[in-house]
Amino acid sequence: MTSNPIDRNEESLFDNAMSRYQSGEEASKLIKDFEKITSISPNQSSGWTCLAWLQLLCNQNQNALRSARAAVKLNPQDPQSRINLSIALLETNSKGVREHIEFIKRALFIVPDLEKELKESIKDGLNRKPDWDSLKKIQSWLDF
Repeated sequence: MTSNPIDRNEESLFDNAMSRYQSGEEASKLIKDFEKITSISPNQSSGWTCLAWLQLLCNQNQNALRSARAAVKLNPQDPQSRINLSIALLETNSKGVREHIEFIKRALFIVPDLEKELKESIKDGLNRKPDWDSLKKIQSWLDF
């Protein structure tokens, strides 16, 4: 199967932005890239998941709530999207956190290999934002 140039450009933009994040670039410098990614590919859940995470890191909690909801709507099986939504719900004093935590716990029971990835994500979040109380609550509730 061949992909058209637009698909490769979108993938390249996503991969470039992810690489920069993983190299330690500040979240605030990457938000515009992920806003562009989500506007170009609004049905790509991974773009919304990353955007929500960056917005949470930058205390853009209402925006993060919208982005996280979009990510979960597009891919309800993704535990990272559910973690982001849970954090956004906590940060905005909204209801509904428990159902997402329960879903993540069930997903971890079914696919234990997810635990390592989620633990790394939480560790990254706490390294970038050490006093992130909502993330610490999620970490505690997941027994990480």
